[in-house]
Amino acid sequence: MSTPAHRARLVLGLRSAGITDTRTLAAIERVPRELFVPDAFQDRAYEDTALPIGYGQTLSQPLVVATMIQALELGERDKLLEVGTGSGYHAAIQSHLCRRVYTIERHKPLLAEAHTRFGTLGLTNVVAMTGDGMKGWPEQAPFDRISVTAAGDAPPQALLDQLKVGGIMMMPVGGQSRVQQLVRYRRTEDAIEREAIMDVRFVPLLPGVADAPEA
Repeated sequence: MSTPAHRARLVLGLRSAGITDTRTLAAIERVPRELFVPDAFQDRAYEDTALPIGYGQTLSQPLVVATMIQALELGERDKLLEVGTGSGYHAAIQSHLCRRVYTIERHKPLLAEAHTRFGTLGLTNVVAMTGDGMKGWPEQAPFDRISVTAAGDAPPQALLDQLKVGGIMMMPVGGQSRVQQLVRYRRTEDAIEREAIMDVRFVPLLPGVADAPEA
């Protein structure tokens, strides 16, 4: 079980590592990370490390989560699309920073678990569905912000098309056999600006819905 001290120590560590946005840090402190960690890893819930959550997926280390969220520059009125719900930890934090989170997961069991956690935490501004995240969520587009929590060689065009002018998308870019970079994309009236933020390691971004994933 976590205590306020566990979360406070996590926030202090993130601040020391370069996370300066006070809204991001406050949102992270509000979310109990142990709720999103498998029972076997409860004692490591507040370590700055990635942890397996089943189905070949991982819960990213807190520093990477915080860096992605800080770089999104989320505003209270923003509508966010998240590709890759995973355990739901990332979405839970973001829900405290923007108007609404639309999150897509290709593994049905993971989405069901995440949905239960959202209910436990009383998060009413998170909308989740099973689907192909590479196609985005056209019915709810355009989005002020897009967060992709799996790596690909380049951002899917469908996601760029669903990003508002002036919007920001965060995505890890690179293959599984080489260094990946967390990249911030900004859409202007006539261009997509690209800025590398840090080296990372994410699971691959895959199309479709997983029919029979491995636990």
